Amino acid sequence: MKRLLHPALEISRLEVPRLGLPAFRLRILVRGVFVLLALATVALAVVVLKDEKDRAWQAYQHGFARSQAEVMARLRHPSGQLALLNAGHLDQAVTPLAPLLLPFAAIDFDDPQKSQQAVEMAGCSVRYPDGASVCAAIGHNPYAGGFIYLVGSFYAGELTPRERGALVPADAHRARIALDMRGTSYRWIAPYEALPAAGSTGVRGRLTGFVDNGTPELAPSARPVRDFRGWLWQSGPCREVPPAVAGNTAANDDALAAACQRRTHYSIRLPVELFREALFRKDERIVWPPTDLASMRLRVEMLPPGKNAKPLFDSNAPGAQLASSLADLSRSLLPGERVQIDKVGGERTGTVTLKGLEVQAETSAPWLLRLIRWLPLEAAGVGPAATPAPTPTGRELLDTPTGTYAVAFTGHLRGVELGLAAVATRLSWYLGAMLGAIGLAWLVIEVGLIRRVTALTRRAAAVSYNVQPGHTGPRLGDLDVSDLRGSDELGILAGGLADLLQRVKDDMHREQLRAGQERDMWHAVGHEIMSPLQSLMALNGPQDPGHRYVQRMQQAIHVLYGTASPAEALQAADMPQGRLDLDNFLRHVAGNAHFAGIDQVVYDGTPSSVIVRADEFALEDVVTHILRNADRYRPAGTPITLGLTASESTACATIHNLGSTIEPGLLDEIFELGVSGPDGPQDDGNGSHRGQGLFVARTYMTKMGGTVHARNTGDGVEFRLTFQRLG
Repeated sequence: MKRLLHPALEISRLEVPRLGLPAFRLRILVRGVFVLLALATVALAVVVLKDEKDRAWQAYQHGFARSQAEVMARLRHPSGQLALLNAGHLDQAVTPLAPLLLPFAAIDFDDPQKSQQAVEMAGCSVRYPDGASVCAAIGHNPYAGGFIYLVGSFYAGELTPRERGALVPADAHRARIALDMRGTSYRWIAPYEALPAAGSTGVRGRLTGFVDNGTPELAPSARPVRDFRGWLWQSGPCREVPPAVAGNTAANDDALAAACQRRTHYSIRLPVELFREALFRKDERIVWPPTDLASMRLRVEMLPPGKNAKPLFDSNAPGAQLASSLADLSRSLLPGERVQIDKVGGERTGTVTLKGLEVQAETSAPWLLRLIRWLPLEAAGVGPAATPAPTPTGRELLDTPTGTYAVAFTGHLRGVELGLAAVATRLSWYLGAMLGAIGLAWLVIEVGLIRRVTALTRRAAAVSYNVQPGHTGPRLGDLDVSDLRGSDELGILAGGLADLLQRVKDDMHREQLRAGQERDMWHAVGHEIMSPLQSLMALNGPQDPGHRYVQRMQQAIHVLYGTASPAEALQAADMPQGRLDLDNFLRHVAGNAHFAGIDQVVYDGTPSSVIVRADEFALEDVVTHILRNADRYRPAGTPITLGLTASESTACATIHNLGSTIEPGLLDEIFELGVSGPDGPQDDGNGSHRGQGLFVARTYMTKMGGTVHARNTGDGVEFRLTFQRLG
């Protein structure tokens, strides 16, 4: 039983012509539409992404300019200048206190409103959890006297003043101040002394400063420090009364009075002898502010009456918060932005660098980030794959009491790209869904329509090609398109082709039967011709010269009427090994070539015998085929030259003709069966030029143990026959 193959497999067994583009017009059109639709979707997304990049860049430019203006406005404010002038030590521990450099020459400490206003504008106060505050600072002008100013407030009940001439400071409210600098310690005790009210309902008094020697009483000869100045003011409503006291109806007036805590302001000017000595020393240049300002340690305590009373306020109390610093300005910067502040001229101080928040790297696809960087930025005049967009920068000058500062602003566009990439990554899922829908629609059409059209087209082309004369394939009868039948247009077309193909199969079957009958007839004819040839071979023994030609006629009969191919017949021919004088043979060929219609054959060899291993009759066929080939390609009237060279083991005969050369790629192929030169004479219809002569020559030379090769010379072509030389 014949094995049946799937129709899709049978098409591969047939010779199918190469179909041009018109045969796949519908397929190309449908696929092209889907490709264009997908490309248009992607292009739309890229264009939108590019526009968003332009908008984001422009928005960032505006935000950068706005943050730059805001930072400069804050730097020009006294609080900003305070932070700038003290950038070197504002980030250290809050307590114990270190004096700050004010943007003012001095503080009007005698006026409570002015001193408080100066401190609030400068923002130098250190605040505590209980609502107390203190500002320790010096003025920027060294000729204001070299003082340290202490301005702050705390909550206290009714103030107890010191009686004039009293020697026990613990009997009154007092301030205790300690300063450590340059290996020297300063201690002051300043009891509160009340002053008459000057048309105000508040309490006002003076803090008289004495040198604190650590004893509970002042020496009878103790005198106030000359340049120590201090003031104490108490005003305003009571602080909120604790619920435990307010709800007790039995509380007396003294308890309520003790529970009434009012804000108490103080303003103190501390004389520092080391400052004053440095200011009035003529042999050295004045250095202001002092370079060791950050290493000074200052402690302020406000004590109630009593020797071991707990302080109402202690600057070393925990929970103190830093005064305003340059770090606060960083909140005005956009993520990734940087501000660099350098002093212009004079002594170069350390560079101050402010940075905005770190750019938060949101989840984004790396390829999207690369795409965003590649997209052109028209607002900045930057094209794709070119120099990156310029980073926004700015530079301004800031004048302060201590000099001029250069403020350089540097933007950060990578944050814009990262933010845009994060948004694009989230939206890319929608783009992927759209492309997936397009791909699914294409797949449905491809499988349900285009693939069937393609299969039908290829099978129809195979049928059309193989039924043409000279192209009938051996497996055409196995081709089947019945699997494509259906009720739609393609199914009807496939059914018609299947019916037509069935008729072709029937015709092919009849033709095969007729061809088989003809082959049997030719075999019979060949058998009848072979009988007399067998008789001739019997009459002409192997030693008879005609025996070889009768044998060749038998081989030709096998080719014409048998099943052997020319190559098989020639390969099967017997070739006896003999001794041959090659010089005498070539002289004989040159002298008798004109009888074969080949004129002007010249032998140019050595007049000595060269014995080689060869068969005379086979070599005669070899040389005749090569001479006829040379005669076809030589110019009219030019000779064909035979040559002979010999070595100890081999001999070489050459056949040279003038004329055109052979293409290098064909020098070996011309010895193949059926290969004929493209520029040579065409077949005249009787089979005289079928590319068989040189094939015969190579086959015979191989059987004789020799070789034949062709090579191009400067004026033509030369064939070289190589033989084994015999002793």
